[in-house]
Amino acid sequence: MAKIEDIVLSAAINILGAILFLVAFAFLRLQPINDRVYFPKWYLKGARESPSHGGAFVRKFVNLDMRSYLKFLSWTPAALKMPEDELISHAGLDSAVYLRIYLIGLKIFAPIATLAFIVLVPVNWTSDTLNLMKDVEHSNIDRLSISNIPVGSQRFIAHLAMAYVVTFWTCYVLLREYGIVAKMRLRFLASEKRRPDQFTNYDVSFVSKMGLEKITLQVIVLQQDIQQTAFTAVLVVLVRNIPPDSDESMGELVEHFFLVNHPDHYLTHQVVYNANKLAKLVEEKKKMQNWLDYYQLKYERNTSKRPTTKTGFLGCCGSKVDAIEYYASEIERIEKEEAEEREKIVKDPKSVVPAAFVSFRSRWGAAVCAQTQQTSNPTVWLTEWAPEPRDVYWDNLSIPFVHLTVRRLIVAVAFFFLNFFYVIPIAFVQSLANIEGIEKAVPFLKPLIEMKVVKSFIQGFLPGIALKIFLILLPSILMFMSKFEGLTSVSSLERRSASKYYIFLFFNVFLGSIITGSALEQLQRFIHQSANEYYPICLFCRIPITVGVAIPMKATFFITYIMVDGWAGVAGEILRLKPLIIFHLKNFFLVKTEKDREEAMDPGSIGFDSNEPQIQLYFLLGLVYAVVTPFLLPFILIFFGFAYIVYRHQVINVYNQEYESGAAFWPSVHGRIITALIISQLLLLGLLSTKGAAQSTPVLLVLPVVTFYFHKYCKNRYEPAFVKYPLQEAMRKDTLEHARDPGFDLKGYLMNAYIHPVFKGDDDDEKFSMADEPEAEQVLVATKRQSRRNTPVPSKYNGSESPSLPEIVNDQRL
Repeated sequence: MAKIEDIVLSAAINILGAILFLVAFAFLRLQPINDRVYFPKWYLKGARESPSHGGAFVRKFVNLDMRSYLKFLSWTPAALKMPEDELISHAGLDSAVYLRIYLIGLKIFAPIATLAFIVLVPVNWTSDTLNLMKDVEHSNIDRLSISNIPVGSQRFIAHLAMAYVVTFWTCYVLLREYGIVAKMRLRFLASEKRRPDQFTNYDVSFVSKMGLEKITLQVIVLQQDIQQTAFTAVLVVLVRNIPPDSDESMGELVEHFFLVNHPDHYLTHQVVYNANKLAKLVEEKKKMQNWLDYYQLKYERNTSKRPTTKTGFLGCCGSKVDAIEYYASEIERIEKEEAEEREKIVKDPKSVVPAAFVSFRSRWGAAVCAQTQQTSNPTVWLTEWAPEPRDVYWDNLSIPFVHLTVRRLIVAVAFFFLNFFYVIPIAFVQSLANIEGIEKAVPFLKPLIEMKVVKSFIQGFLPGIALKIFLILLPSILMFMSKFEGLTSVSSLERRSASKYYIFLFFNVFLGSIITGSALEQLQRFIHQSANEYYPICLFCRIPITVGVAIPMKATFFITYIMVDGWAGVAGEILRLKPLIIFHLKNFFLVKTEKDREEAMDPGSIGFDSNEPQIQLYFLLGLVYAVVTPFLLPFILIFFGFAYIVYRHQVINVYNQEYESGAAFWPSVHGRIITALIISQLLLLGLLSTKGAAQSTPVLLVLPVVTFYFHKYCKNRYEPAFVKYPLQEAMRKDTLEHARDPGFDLKGYLMNAYIHPVFKGDDDDEKFSMADEPEAEQVLVATKRQSRRNTPVPSKYNGSESPSLPEIVNDQRL
């Protein structure tokens, strides 16, 4: 069991590590050679130029202005200076609302920590229960916890009152924040002034802001260097599981369906092609091109010797060949395969998947389509709000809809076993905190382990860093599972992966760390004792009791984890050591032009799938220990305050968010905090039941019920703003736009919006662009279906021999 001196040593190590990271960052960010690493967002916006373009040779790499080093902490006030409205315009609503999660942590725990140290800490400390129990090992930290209160004491009234204060204050903060974020979202969606987002990899850039839950207000910027572009927005609906028709192609089928069922609002559509194989070829060619550039640069620096490589695995085995000729031939081979695959996609009807992006003339029409059932069969013609073009995860659009249920079942089973088997490393981590267990396993190290400094290091620092290491690969595994499930947008993939990660952290890091420690001994004692020694209640009902008793004993472990992950880990985030190394490696070996240097930048993104669940773990720990061991709360407050400053700096200067969902993740954030609050109430109930305070059970049972109904109220009051688009708002916006710009060429702006990225900028991208728009109102709708032919003139579409629908309309005009 870690003592106060172990915590002090761990705090010293982590604070020293955080200071070293911050000093290194403050120095490295001032060097011109690192400017693209620490300010990539401004380069992508075109608002910053490389300081290495002029001046003396040394100044291109090293900052010789000594005065700038005196202001090495200037990044801190600069990160806090930008107003929130300007932050939203600069980085998007997702980034601004994500930062509010840290503010919520400060708002919740700052008053609670103050009150707990005023009320609970004196109540706990002034009791002598642990001192009177000679056979129980404890530390000074345990004397600050509820463990120091004697059984049946009247002092538990203070803890009951504190539980009510924590519940109502947390609910109050969440209610206010839900309302604020909902208003921010609606104001963001209603904003007439939108931000151009440039895609440097393509010839056509997209500007978009999301509507409610996957509404796409898509806009195309015609040139990448345009800073301000006039544009309008249109809502797009993703249609899936389109039933095949032997008489019509997929494009004809979609056009016919929406002209019949949405005749006044349907504008155009884009069928989806299965270009996954082509995308892999493009990616492979890009890797080969990087290797070719590397060896060409190497040869230019030393023309006396031609570079060579081996053709086997990772260039470590196989025959030795000329590297430049080898990679040039590989690129030529891939280009041939790529051309064949492109031709196959164009000509093969099987390359068209049963899905399409359908655009409407008005928001009102799109809202009706996206939020209603299209046919009497609820399994076909399924509609949902389309992700914006940047947010589409194209690989999963080709997955047959009928496979999704099976895939999700497979992932659920795999996730269960992943949770189950991850208990093994968690148990190993807990064993590191048990000095006696280590000495039994390696008795020859006992003299070294018993040294005071080594013992404090093992108990105060090693468990936290070991747990952090075991969790490094987990987000990537969970993201792979989410992709396998078949979700069609990057934002939904990150939200689903975040949900899995939170569940994993709760069962393995929180409960696992407790149960594999002291709680396991109590559970074994319960199983082996006779029924007469316990109250006649089931094992399941005793879980809160068993876990609740062990919670105070594990406070020191979680304190060490918070310092490792929440203090040193956040400081490591701002240093960006990995992107720094990779950028300079690319800059040295691959970069030839300024475009190459720009592509070498790795701005990264918020990483919602991995960072948000970690934040939720701190909410869980704070709410659980607020009443049990208030000594933990200052460590959590330091994390929230420090992380808010660091991530605000990163959002302003570094991160380039891949998509904009309009804060669609907020209901999940709210729900997880509510879950943590209910868990804390149930565990406190279990703990007090072992303290002779059974009479408090009815008083505490009120709290989970009240919290649950509070969540129901928030869900009914605010969540619809994140998943639905009110028809009244849609009509108001449509009317306003039509009045302001009645002649806007919407069709022209939508032509290439939802083409697969591998077709962007190609000479033949028109083959994959949206279908031609019907040019006038028509009485008859063209179809090839023999059983429902409604015009004697056969239709023509996508190269068929009959005239096209617009041609039929023109004939009808004549």
